Amino acid sequence: RKAFIMNRIGDLGFLLGIFMIIQHFGSVEYLEVFNKAANGGFGINDTVIVTITALLFVGAMGKSAQIPLYTWLPDAMAGPTPVSALIHAATMVTAGIYMVIRSNVLYSLAPATLGFVGGIGLLTALVAASIGLYQNDIKKVLAYSTVSQLGYMFLALGVGAYTSAMFHVMTHAFFKALLFLGAGSVIHAMSDEQDIRNMGGLRKHLPVTFWTFTIATFAIAGIFPLSGFFSKDEILAHVFEHNKIMWALGIVGAMMTAFYMFRLLFVTFFGNFRGTHEQEHHLHESPATMTIPLMVLAVLSAVGGLMNIPHVLGGGEALGHFMAPLFEGSKQVNPALFEGHLEHSTEYILMGVSVGAAVLAIGFAYSLFISKAVVPAADKDVTGFPKVLQNKYYIDELYDSVFVKPISKLSDILYSFGEFLIDVIVNGSGRLVQFLGGRLRLLQTGETGFYVFAMVIGIVLVLAWNFLLK
Repeated sequence: RKAFIMNRIGDLGFLLGIFMIIQHFGSVEYLEVFNKAANGGFGINDTVIVTITALLFVGAMGKSAQIPLYTWLPDAMAGPTPVSALIHAATMVTAGIYMVIRSNVLYSLAPATLGFVGGIGLLTALVAASIGLYQNDIKKVLAYSTVSQLGYMFLALGVGAYTSAMFHVMTHAFFKALLFLGAGSVIHAMSDEQDIRNMGGLRKHLPVTFWTFTIATFAIAGIFPLSGFFSKDEILAHVFEHNKIMWALGIVGAMMTAFYMFRLLFVTFFGNFRGTHEQEHHLHESPATMTIPLMVLAVLSAVGGLMNIPHVLGGGEALGHFMAPLFEGSKQVNPALFEGHLEHSTEYILMGVSVGAAVLAIGFAYSLFISKAVVPAADKDVTGFPKVLQNKYYIDELYDSVFVKPISKLSDILYSFGEFLIDVIVNGSGRLVQFLGGRLRLLQTGETGFYVFAMVIGIVLVLAWNFLLK
């Protein structure tokens, strides 16, 4: 239900944006709207364009789970794991990204909106990554990682790196689908157990799941030469061109991503088994119907970066050339957005920093969860700031107190008021008619003398009335 409600909030903004497009452009056809926007005399940051793009982005925030409309996505993990894999990899949550990319002419005319998009994306990436550090449900960790990666995509859009955002959508689809299906394989082997604190040592029992999950983990951490390295590095390079502080924060988010993903890998697949004897007795690798898709996705997670290898590494940026015609209108209305260029030496340094930060985070995770074997007991509560992270900054509780309970109380009041109106107006009218009918019925005595007397009184009253009027 939360997913429906939060997306309805986003849809309201989206619909208002569409209505404004119809009002000012007379159409909702992409090409017609873009041509009129490019040639209609709209300046950079025109109020109409900024308002339209901001409203459309509200819809994207709902669909693609960005702050403050992100809390529905982790709660949508209750469904079957293959459905989660599809939702997170290729369907609804990427719809907002696609909409912004497809509407690039409008957004290029509104750098103010792009700045807001990038800020929301970066904030979402950092908040979701920090929450992922202390989640213990294997699917919740992956859910918050999706929210964080979507934040990186919006960060790319915020600096006009439309191709980089789409590239990350594609590579993320490969390794995130693999991670979710791998999690499903683990849950299947563990008899529906999802708490990683009750797992451990599963690599000996689930070798195919372990190795494919490991490939996906290295990919999402952005380790060369896997697919995630190319798309994540491209995003961070574009961000570096526009804003060094946002780039540094993006690196921090990437470090947290590497840490919580390798925490998940190490706690789940390494060490001693921490589940029940019955679970250990039934541990086994998943059937071929589950492992073959894992292997296919592992290959795609490894080589998916070939779609857009940058020139600095000897590639041809095939995806960039393929998508270039989409951005001709944007280059026409705001050429400054596409003028940035980094020296090859700078790009090499940025790659080194990005990979080095991820390796540092992986090393820290290794020292904690392998060398020191730090695994909190399932029945032990954390304290301090880790408890805040484990409880997701209490955002759900905040929304419940600020929005859900007051609106629920208001609805109860309105319901009671409606019930009162029904009782007073509808039922009251019926009771009044019934009462008057009962009183009038008393006049029907059946005695002729009484009727004659009443007629005489009536005639006298009528004559008196006429006399008084004269």
